[in-house]
Amino acid sequence: MTDGALAGKAALVTGGSGGIGSACARFLARDGAAVTLMARDEDRLHAVAAEIRSSLDGAGQVDVIAGDATDRDDVQAAVEKARGTTGVVDICVATVGGGVIAPLLLLDDTDLVDQLRRNIVTAFLAVKYTVPAMVPAGGGSIVCISSDSATMSWPFLAGYCAAKAGLDAMVRVAADELGRHNIRVNAVRPGLTRTPSNNISMIFSDPEIIEEFISQKPLARTGTPDDVAAGVRFLAGPESSWITGQSLAIEGGNELRRAPSLEKIARHRYGDEAVDAALSGRIPD
Repeated sequence: MTDGALAGKAALVTGGSGGIGSACARFLARDGAAVTLMARDEDRLHAVAAEIRSSLDGAGQVDVIAGDATDRDDVQAAVEKARGTTGVVDICVATVGGGVIAPLLLLDDTDLVDQLRRNIVTAFLAVKYTVPAMVPAGGGSIVCISSDSATMSWPFLAGYCAAKAGLDAMVRVAADELGRHNIRVNAVRPGLTRTPSNNISMIFSDPEIIEEFISQKPLARTGTPDDVAAGVRFLAGPESSWITGQSLAIEGGNELRRAPSLEKIARHRYGDEAVDAALSGRIPD
């Protein structure tokens, strides 16, 4: 496509083989952007790129590069790949993340640091190494995938909540610092969205848990990757040219109510004895 609102723009999507990442890439490519997908699984990347091109009748320009979003050298290589056509990068979407469902006393420092790396460090590296490729273009747009967990008190997600809240804080500071270069930095906060991740698959496989999630969403449904991608596309494009430092909730209204319980999943994974010990204030053996 050459006549869309993003025609002539170069975009990088980290975590591009995932459900949300691939949907974001498709929305960007549909509107004319040349998209580079980065993820660790090269075979899956090529499959996703082919799916996107097919959905656009072969008109989408989609390239791939295998790499780890927590590795600065890999991220730099992905940025160079993305700027290969035009010499600049105009859009970056950082989607890598994930968390551990467990009582706080069942977590250890390794678990916590890993969640910070997956959710904050990956976005930090994407921002840091994309900015020098955006400045020559006269600006750009960076969109990070946060979560409704960033603003809600969600038992059994202490590490993930802390990481996403930290990500939103970093987005605000980055937007403040980088506005002088006409670089906008924003985030979206998805609620429960059906993707292939292990945590999400387990939630969707249990009717009792899904019903509780839906009961806490005024719009009475869970999300799809396209719901999230639509918000990312808006924040990436010219329609949002006066928006920066924001985190947009795309979660069916869950933040108006309360966080559904994840205790059943924690008990399935760690056993009743360990969870009971943690909830009683003891560190499990």
